[in-house]
Amino acid sequence: KKILLFLVDDDALFLKSLEIEFGENTESDIKSFSTGELCLDNISQNPDVIILDYHLDSVDKNAINGLETLDRIKTSNPLIPVIMLSSQDKIEVAVNCMKHQAFDYIVKSETAFLRLQKAITTIFHYQKIEKALSWYMEKM
Repeated sequence: KKILLFLVDDDALFLKSLEIEFGENTESDIKSFSTGELCLDNISQNPDVIILDYHLDSVDKNAINGLETLDRIKTSNPLIPVIMLSSQDKIEVAVNCMKHQAFDYIVKSETAFLRLQKAITTIFHYQKIEKALSWYMEKM
């Protein structure tokens, strides 16, 4: 089964490069959005993973930022894993994202795609373990 992957970034060039990388290298259905609002308008599709930019303000200066989008995603469905993505390489930003229940924080760089793939693999590995543990606990 293909995973449904939401990509949310206001940097059109970076967003397109992610679409191409995921399209060519993974079995994913990809939906791309330039604002958090557009992502939230489509959240009922229940994506398997969301990759979300931290800032989200270059297309629309009044757009909600990545953290607010993350909070709204988690309010809507706390089980959707969200990977935050940013050009900021600051530990405070990463820690703040994790406090808001991001699964991971990845800095935009030439290795970002590989790190995103690894994070997605880790998400599905954890989900498999949680499912097995839940099944086991029910049998006890």
